[in-house]
Amino acid sequence: MGPLSGIRVLELGGIGPAPFGGMVLADMGADVVRVERVEAAREASGRPLDPLLRGKRSVAVDLKNPHGPEVVLRLAEKADAVIEGFRPGVVERLGVGPEACMARNPRLVYARMTGWGQEGPLAHAAGHDIDYIALAGVLAHVGRAGQPPVPPLNLVGDFGGGGMLLAFGVVAGLLEALRSGQGQVVDVAMVDGAALLMAMTYGLKAMGMWSEERGVNLLDSGAPFYDVYETADGKYVAVGALEPQFYRELLERLGLGPDDLPPPTDRSRWPQLREVLARVFKTKTREEWREVLEGTDACFAPVLAMSEAPEHPHNRARGNFITLDGVLQPGPAPRFTRTPGGVRRPPPRPGEHTAEVLEEWGFTREEIGKLLAAGAVAGR
Repeated sequence: MGPLSGIRVLELGGIGPAPFGGMVLADMGADVVRVERVEAAREASGRPLDPLLRGKRSVAVDLKNPHGPEVVLRLAEKADAVIEGFRPGVVERLGVGPEACMARNPRLVYARMTGWGQEGPLAHAAGHDIDYIALAGVLAHVGRAGQPPVPPLNLVGDFGGGGMLLAFGVVAGLLEALRSGQGQVVDVAMVDGAALLMAMTYGLKAMGMWSEERGVNLLDSGAPFYDVYETADGKYVAVGALEPQFYRELLERLGLGPDDLPPPTDRSRWPQLREVLARVFKTKTREEWREVLEGTDACFAPVLAMSEAPEHPHNRARGNFITLDGVLQPGPAPRFTRTPGGVRRPPPRPGEHTAEVLEEWGFTREEIGKLLAAGAVAGR
């Protein structure tokens, strides 16, 4: 059932990083109930394909209905945690903010996911991943020398610095509540999390080992032995032979000797070294290089697309990808030996579990009937 089995999480419906954090918690066994708009329950047709909704149950509540906020507050009474991803002040205006929820449940961990944080000059401004990682000092350092910065999808702000940190914040808050008997608000901001992910890079800069010039450093495509190379069939391979022993093995398997190349420690000759490696990698296809290098200490991997990665033997052996309701997607992680996580159900239809959850979390059938009749909730 997962290490978080028995934990109840109320997720106020949103998009992106907050649902991702809820997905991670659900994968680990938490009972995550997502609060949707009643309009979504009435308008939706078919089951959602979004993996971020997997493992959850869905209730539909009209928070603008006079009875709607009370439904959420009563659910919060039974929850261990609430997660929300709206701009600062929105849930307070809806009547389901942390103060109102924690008045009902003092042990509640209330986690708030925003881009800029709950306070600060930009707290109420709109933004997206690209903006948060730009301000955090991340985006400026992603890209090749002489080229503009390259957004690394929306992995660093939305998911690494956002949703993943949200899940961690919830679990940390729950552990502390077990000791103190008191809940608290967790302020999760993508700009904070993106900055945190740069901790090692700031350390390298302090030691004089990192230049702010893009694409000239050890890990940003500057080093020719830590980069990607095109193969004879127009595909790519990645090498990360940073340590001397791994670099030696790479050269040996490429059929090169130290005398054939400039020393890797001479940064002024990195362009020359890169030219040689590029020329060699163009002599074989990606699959041919796999036969030569994969599984060795040359620190090699083929560069695989989303459609290819699930078929790689290592990913298949690890079960890194699953198919749920016909949708191929990454599987739960990390792994536990005694209480493994898993996906218990496909993404719910909006409002699919309204009556089920309300009754399970303390509402009588008569109360549920009245709420449905008043339009405060909707279900299927």
